[in-house]
Amino acid sequence: MSNVLTQSPYLMFSDGKGGIYEDETLYTAGRTGWDAMPIATDEWILLPEGGQLYELPGRRGIGIDVQTGEMRICEKGWAVAAFIPPAHTGLYISAYETMPDAPTLPLFCYTAAGWQNEKIYVPAVRIENDIRQESEGYNDDEIEVGTANLLKAYPTNRLIKHLMDNCCMTYTCPAARNLALGRWECPVPISPACNANCIGCISFQPSDETIVSTQDRLTFKPTAEEIVEFTVPHLETAPFPIISYGQGCEGEPLLMWETIKESIIEIRKHTQKGSININTNGSMPKAVKALCEAGLTSIRVSTNSAREEIYNPYYRPNNYVFADIIESLKVANSFGAWTSLNYFVFPGMTDNIEEYEALRKLIKETGLKMIQWRNFNIDPDWYLGKISITDTGECMGIKQMLELIREEFPDLKFGYFNPSIERIKGNFEKDYAH
Repeated sequence: MSNVLTQSPYLMFSDGKGGIYEDETLYTAGRTGWDAMPIATDEWILLPEGGQLYELPGRRGIGIDVQTGEMRICEKGWAVAAFIPPAHTGLYISAYETMPDAPTLPLFCYTAAGWQNEKIYVPAVRIENDIRQESEGYNDDEIEVGTANLLKAYPTNRLIKHLMDNCCMTYTCPAARNLALGRWECPVPISPACNANCIGCISFQPSDETIVSTQDRLTFKPTAEEIVEFTVPHLETAPFPIISYGQGCEGEPLLMWETIKESIIEIRKHTQKGSININTNGSMPKAVKALCEAGLTSIRVSTNSAREEIYNPYYRPNNYVFADIIESLKVANSFGAWTSLNYFVFPGMTDNIEEYEALRKLIKETGLKMIQWRNFNIDPDWYLGKISITDTGECMGIKQMLELIREEFPDLKFGYFNPSIERIKGNFEKDYAH
């Protein structure tokens, strides 16, 4: 049976008790910004392995009536959305009407999803060939053995304890699990503090907020010795090795730039292998310069927007401005470092015409090498309300935006993960994680 759709899939709803059903009187609609709209049949793919469905309590799905073609609400149960796994970028959010007493949704992505031919479909594209976070690539028994071995090998290392006990075994963090398996990208949390107050922060939320952080933040400042102790062996032995400062379980790594610099210098005394990366908000260009001088290979700067007026109400920066993140990318580029944008994709905001123009300007100005098109993990209504957006303006669609950027900037790489030095230096399109 072909997986190519000739008509839109049917809307799904939840009975509130864990059961999910299709409504064959409604085709699934997608949401962009505040608006519901039809989804073209060529924008649907099978829900990838590792994806899952969510019930959206207090929300009624919006679909397109099979008979009349009119939009209407499904009253049979709660709306449903899909979590799509890493390496895939969603094109539409789940379309729904929010009831007055609906709870704020937790910090996940809420992609539209539909049912057709006994299968679940989502409007998405595979943006990255790398398999480093594929669900079937993780063997729990092997991860447990790897975790025990690391804890035994580094019994006094607080970072290893944090990464194995919290990140790997409690939160099943894909990067920490890969470390336990001795492969690819090794996470290096470094900073308990932050100089931004992101409204969707996954490691810290104020006690009076309606959402909770998905994980606990790092509570100590690691030493350079603790970092060097386990990263050198990883760089020496792992396939396609990367070490990455800056993770979801911490604050802003540039606040610890002196320790990072010290550790990079020490690491490079022991091994020249692999890539040294930092995931950052890019707030401190002088620190970025110091790290590039020490031997930083790549930098990934996170943002929800290429526009300052959209960036500031989300990040709520302390002691830095939007221009600093542009400067950090320029500085890294001037040293020949690989520069990526960790770009939070929100259909109806990311593909806004003004955003598109701002992104084009950023790419040209900074000599950007890569965009990681990442799904924005946030309650859509809550986010737009928090940054006071009542009208998201004229939009072109995520798919068209991807095509236009690719056409104008053929050398700019698209992806989801930080590339290894082998990919940076060689054939980028090759799927090295295999």
